[in-house]
Amino acid sequence: MANQSKTVEFEAGAKAARGYLVGAGDGGKRPGLLAIHEWWGLNDHIKDVANRFAAEGYTVLAPDLYDGTITRDPEEAGRLMQGLDQGRALAILDGAVDYLKRDESVDAGKIAATGFCMGGSYALLLATHNRDIKAVAPFYGDVPGDEELKNLGAPVLFIGAEHDNWITLDKMKRLESALGKYGKEGEVKVYPGVGHAFFNDTRPDAYDEGAARDAWRSVTEFFRERLG
Repeated sequence: MANQSKTVEFEAGAKAARGYLVGAGDGGKRPGLLAIHEWWGLNDHIKDVANRFAAEGYTVLAPDLYDGTITRDPEEAGRLMQGLDQGRALAILDGAVDYLKRDESVDAGKIAATGFCMGGSYALLLATHNRDIKAVAPFYGDVPGDEELKNLGAPVLFIGAEHDNWITLDKMKRLESALGKYGKEGEVKVYPGVGHAFFNDTRPDAYDEGAARDAWRSVTEFFRERLG
């Protein structure tokens, strides 16, 4: 049966939120996965990534942190990201997790998160406070402070880029150090010779096919090992 997709609405604190949901709809139970968008918003690229994860056997919810706003302009994207209240964003993500837990197609004990750029930052942050997240694979997201990292509740596969001007090697080394310091399971995988957003195949200026293909293999294997 082909995967089915739809827009869903869910509770997220005082105000409802929406997201893109895709899964098999065949009556079986699958692991659930959050796919968190970049600073551009919940665009067709993120929906395509969600579809690809669904094809791997997940029920995927891509929550909309911008309430419908999408942009291709980096300046506007920066304003949107800076204007996003962290508490509101985490309320949306917690609400998305709760939605997946209630979904009849989801094994409620097997929920993971991934995200890209800004979404990678929030995926990792989510795993420090929501114990329903059982595995997290952020792509070149920012690294929270040690006060958050010591509360990390899920294994991590962090996907980074050697030539990332935002998520620098120093930040990734700090994450690697914190994982060891606090006895957390995880790996920081840095791809040589590539820059930020190398996974985004809609951006010819950044995309690297070889690194993207290997990162996809690594992340899907990681989730299979942790979630089955």
